[in-house]
Amino acid sequence: MSRKVILPGGTIGIIGGGQLGRMMALSAKAMGYRVAVLDPTPESPCGQVADDKIIAPYSSQEAMEQLAERSDVITYEFENIDEDALENASRITWVPQGSELLKVAKDRIAEKETITSAGLPVAPYYPVKTEQELIGAADELGFPFVIKTATGGYDGKGQVVVKDEQILSEAAGLLSQGPCVIEKWLSFAKEISVIITRNTNRETAVFPVAENIHENNILHQTIVPARISDLAEKKAIELAVLLANALELVGTLAVEMFLMKDDSIFINEIAPRPHNSGHYTIEACETSQFTQHIRAICNLPLGSTALHKPAVMVNVLGEHQEKLLTSLPGLRDWNVHLYGKNEAKTGRKMGHATLIRSSVDEALQEIEHIGIWPKKRIAAIGR
Repeated sequence: MSRKVILPGGTIGIIGGGQLGRMMALSAKAMGYRVAVLDPTPESPCGQVADDKIIAPYSSQEAMEQLAERSDVITYEFENIDEDALENASRITWVPQGSELLKVAKDRIAEKETITSAGLPVAPYYPVKTEQELIGAADELGFPFVIKTATGGYDGKGQVVVKDEQILSEAAGLLSQGPCVIEKWLSFAKEISVIITRNTNRETAVFPVAENIHENNILHQTIVPARISDLAEKKAIELAVLLANALELVGTLAVEMFLMKDDSIFINEIAPRPHNSGHYTIEACETSQFTQHIRAICNLPLGSTALHKPAVMVNVLGEHQEKLLTSLPGLRDWNVHLYGKNEAKTGRKMGHATLIRSSVDEALQEIEHIGIWPKKRIAAIGR
């Protein structure tokens, strides 16, 4: 691996102008770096805080080359990037994360194959391309199962839970979008995630294991420390480290996992970037996931991931934003982050809030009491 170091004063190019790019940029600028962003939206969340904006489609080879020419190092905030364009950019400037992990993370079939090749556990699965293959795989796995498009899905889009044969026709409709993967439905106890960062010197740092509550396939709450056994915590961290090493990770990797009732763990998905379930680190940890990511891609020593106090992060979707703003004058010691998006749509991530309290139960009770989120979304206290 390269021992190149990018010192403050250099320019970090970010592909993608969403909220993750914005928070990367804010961390980078606090450290003294300049930031350039490539995004098709003129007033993207990251573009609002960047020093330099290239407004163009991600598919534009010319725009990617412009970003490379203006940057000392390039990173990205989402997976669906043309890896050939990224390879071309790497001939102009430094792209320490490379493109191989992108190829894996953007294709669920490749993702499953890579994880299993590393000897790590995933739910039983089958890749399928035709309705006949789907029916055969359904016979092998049994009901219920989940079918997901191999590419392009996020926040529950591009997937269907198939509980019985009556839903098979709806599931088969996903095949019109391309190859799919079907996975056996696991009756898990909790969803957890581990965020791990690695620089080009192979120095590795792991953030505390997070417990995640989803609603309508969108992350609602992240609870840290996760309410799991010491054994499960140790297993989750071990799996994340093994996977990061197998992938020769540079930068940040979020590893989403299913924790079973017997404390066994299956890896669900990976994301080669900072992650929604790591937003709590901004206030709750010695070093945030965004600062850590900047340190990693610039090959600086990684910071401590120590947790200051228990924390709960709650997502602010479009339907919550107005009530949050109305309530804000009365919210003491709430760390509220809004992403600068102009239009608040139902289900759209507009921001998040993190509560640092003496216990996660105290934070959960306060979130429920404030009444911004419907009670059905609130994690069971003390579960």
